[in-house]
Amino acid sequence: MTRAVVFGYSEVGVRCLRVLLRHGVQVDLVVTHQDDPAEHQWFGSVARLAAEYHIPVTCPADPNTDAIVDRVASLRPDFLFSFYYRHMLCERLLASATRGALNMHGSLLPKYRGRAPVNWAIVNGETETGASLHYMQVRPDAGPLVGQQAVPILIEDTALDVSMRVAAAAERLLDRCLPDLIAGRAPGVPLDLERGSYFGRRRPEDGRIQWHRPALAIHNLIRAVAPPFPGAFGEYGGQVLRVLGSRYLEQPARHPSQAPCLYIDGDDLQLDCCDGKQLTLTRAELGNTPLTASAFVARYGTTPLSLLTSNTRRAS
Repeated sequence: MTRAVVFGYSEVGVRCLRVLLRHGVQVDLVVTHQDDPAEHQWFGSVARLAAEYHIPVTCPADPNTDAIVDRVASLRPDFLFSFYYRHMLCERLLASATRGALNMHGSLLPKYRGRAPVNWAIVNGETETGASLHYMQVRPDAGPLVGQQAVPILIEDTALDVSMRVAAAAERLLDRCLPDLIAGRAPGVPLDLERGSYFGRRRPEDGRIQWHRPALAIHNLIRAVAPPFPGAFGEYGGQVLRVLGSRYLEQPARHPSQAPCLYIDGDDLQLDCCDGKQLTLTRAELGNTPLTASAFVARYGTTPLSLLTSNTRRAS
């Protein structure tokens, strides 16, 4: 019987825990997080799934305390798995697994090591990402690679779309690699970190729109932080202008000399950008009120509305 301790959270955590159980792995402990009531729960619950299988669950604020390390070590797991767990694990925890500690990361390592890999990949206009299973070291996302599963990023995909695609890829990848891990036939391939990249945590403030940037860059930011993430935003007239959805069709701006500006074209709210291209804003709010085409006309008329007024902050 193969035994494991799982550190897991989010949709990847749920799907990968299911894979372990399907393969007959005995999971002796699940370490997860308390849900944050301020965070939109778009993903399944690792704690709930563990409870269904009568697996002990703990939710420590810090997994690296002596109490948790000693508890995990006393279980003598063959494997320790981290599936989208949000804390780094100390060397003593990693060493407690007699056959290896492995992590499932949401990128094609060594690219996008670190935090929020899906969001960063979309912000940077990538057309592909995926899931990577690798052995853990104290240095984040740096241990030898066991396997990868790629997924596409399409031009209209939001971070939620891609996150769900990556979760499905992680499930397929673990299902494919787990028999070899259990049988001892899954050696890791060292990562060339010099060819990769590392990104830090994203915060709500990172969703601020720099209106002078090209249309595609603004579109990438909007979809990278679209709900259920905090959303992209700017200001107009002393109010927060939130842009929660956009469509990029590579159409030329209608009012390039006034860009960046908002205006109505039929039933659509359009944004002309400084590179001479336009975006269709499919969902926007001004001061927490939906900014529909009819609401825009009622408030501002049909004249293009400049976003670089004295009341609008321009990021450098």
